[in-house]
Amino acid sequence: MKTTKNMLLFAALFCLVSTIRAQEFEVGTNVINAGIGVGGYYGGYNTSTESPVFSASYERGVWDMPGPGVISLGGYIGYKKFTYDDRYYNYDYSWSYTVIGARGAYHYTGFDIDNLDLYGGAMISMRIYSGDAYSDLNSRPGATVFAGGRWYFSESFAGFAELGYGAAYLTLGASFRF
Repeated sequence: MKTTKNMLLFAALFCLVSTIRAQEFEVGTNVINAGIGVGGYYGGYNTSTESPVFSASYERGVWDMPGPGVISLGGYIGYKKFTYDDRYYNYDYSWSYTVIGARGAYHYTGFDIDNLDLYGGAMISMRIYSGDAYSDLNSRPGATVFAGGRWYFSESFAGFAELGYGAAYLTLGASFRF
């Protein structure tokens, strides 16, 4: 009897999981990303330590494109800190950047894979410098391009990976769709 119950429970869970299918990115879709990135342009000097890039972004599908695709618009915020320990002069430097930007992406919807969202885009941003390091570091505008993908494990939760040049070369994290 116990084996029959376990088999029925397993069959019910299998049917439930197999029917969960996330739809592709479309007009009206909202996504929040939270990620940790490595590498990146913002540094410029040899450092003793640097933190990963901690980032969050939001995007919303706003336009259907001719052919298979949707354009999204949204925002980005990221933070990275650097330190340099100068043992010769007995002085420590530290500085950080907060990146705030607006980004747009093209989401390719031509594949017949329901759980996959592939995209690429560009971002314009302001890199806000804070710290006591070198005098030639300062706040300035920036731009970057990126390409990425999400794999949805459920209707509202996905893992993502993004490659780009700017705040981080590689960002991994979680996405939440609503």
